[in-house]
Amino acid sequence: MRYFIKLAYNGKDYFGWQIQPRQKSVQQTVEESISTILRQEIKLVGAGRTDTGVHSKIMFAHFDFDKTLPKDLAHRMNQFLPKDIVIYEILKVKDDAHARFDALSRTYHYLIRIGKDPFDYDYSWQIHQPLNIEKMNLAAEFLLGKQDFSSFAKIHTDVKTHICEVKSAFWTVSDNQLRFEITADRFLRNMVRSIVGTLVDAGREKISLAEFKTIIEKRDRKFASGSAPAQGLYLVGVEYPKSIYTNE
Repeated sequence: MRYFIKLAYNGKDYFGWQIQPRQKSVQQTVEESISTILRQEIKLVGAGRTDTGVHSKIMFAHFDFDKTLPKDLAHRMNQFLPKDIVIYEILKVKDDAHARFDALSRTYHYLIRIGKDPFDYDYSWQIHQPLNIEKMNLAAEFLLGKQDFSSFAKIHTDVKTHICEVKSAFWTVSDNQLRFEITADRFLRNMVRSIVGTLVDAGREKISLAEFKTIIEKRDRKFASGSAPAQGLYLVGVEYPKSIYTNE
């Protein structure tokens, strides 16, 4: 039988979600917890991979288990796991449900703090100059729709296509904090951080709106700006079709 785990984590002390040799990952930490409790080796398949230092307010992963799950499994895992990972719930799904491939969309937030804040430097990008938010929102409109995002993708990866469909992309402001929200059917490695870094250069008046549009059209990573720091990025939502869930 297949189950989804709904969880969240502070990525500060992890080398991303995915298991890596000789590095501490969220996936390995959760797998060790559930395997110990269930007394059976359990392998997780995540909804995606977050990079080193990136946070996740909502993440899903699936696993298979043929015996009866303890009803308090989530509670027991939370007692076992470190304080920077939490299990929200465990959901029964159909046997062919897939945490990665069945996702309809994913949503990320990126947080920027204008000015210095000693309590926020691990969780946002602190920028010490005003940004043109109106221009950044106008530039973000060029991201909408289905197109090739090679200009914002990590090079030398094994993906078959760089085509993604961005459904929404916009900035909001609250006091000295800026939040970028982007939703798409899929994301390429480093895509959001590369987009944010380039949008910030537009906000700094380093590139024009026309130049931002041209960067997308070039389909070449060397034309985009540097990536925004990892600590400001959060995976905040993964949408699935209701049909994957069971009533059990």
